[in-house]
Formats: sequence, C-alpha cells, structure tokens
Amino acid sequence: MNYKFWTVVMIQKEDRVLLLNRQHDHFKGYIPPGGKVDFPEGFAEGAIREVKEETGLDVQSLVFKGISHYTNPELHNHFIIYNYWTDHFTGEVLGSCNEGELEWVKISEARNYPMQEDIQVRFDLFFEPGTFEIHTMWDERNNQIDKRIIHKL
Repeated sequence: MNYKFWTVVMIQKEDRVLLLNRQHDHFKGYIPPGGKVDFPEGFAEGAIREVKEETGLDVQSLVFKGISHYTNPELHNHFIIYNYWTDHFTGEVLGSCNEGELEWVKISEARNYPMQEDIQVRFDLFFEPGTFEIHTMWDERNNQIDKRIIHKL
C-alpha cells in the first residue's frame, strides 16, 4: 500500500478566503494553500509550513475540519488530505508563489471560480459546524470516480 499525506488550510478574513489560482499540471483551479506533509512532521506542522511557504502568512489556531481521502484499489494508492480552517494569521500575503497567484475571494462568490472538483465538493464543509470525511474511490481502468462517500460528523 502506498500512503501519501497532504494538507489544505482555508484561511478566512472577514467575508473572504485566500485561494491560490493554480495553473500548472493537471491540478488546475482555485485551491486553498497547502501541500505535502514531509516525513516525520505532523499534519498541523506540515499545514503551517506549507501555508508559510506558499502565502508568507503565519497561521495559528488551526481548526481541524475533516479528512478527504482517495483510494485507488488497482494501484494500491491511498492519498489522505487533512483539512483545516483558520481566521488567525499574521504577516503579509505574497503576490504569488511557485504554485500560482494568491487572491482574496469572497466566500459567496468563490464557487463561481474554476475549482478542482475535490475542492468544490468540500468547500462549503469548511464553514459548517462539525467535521467531515470524504472517501473517493478511483477507477483506474476507466479513469473516473467510482464512488464518493461523504460523512458529516
């Protein structure tokens, strides 16, 4: 089994969130900052580091919102994303980074922006009470989602 861990952090400032307009490789679209968790760091530690690298912000008081994970039974891959939310941060936002342009987007308008499908599925869950788990199974032969199960906890 091949496990990989990532994080995303939805950073809110009043009625806006900070999103990254990612326009390279096959993961294009507006996404929250985040990235791969480096061994042996913890998940929150990786989230804080990734946000600093991508945005220039120092985030605090992360609220764990849930896990989204993707399994590919044929290739024995399991990708796990830890999702956080915060409105506590210091520093100045970088204009851009290697991943793309950073932009404060109104929450009420964000769903009109081109987003990766997995971000669209969980976007509203960042702002609801409680936590969530989203399990998506990938059908490698047909290059499509086989099943998606969403649990609001």
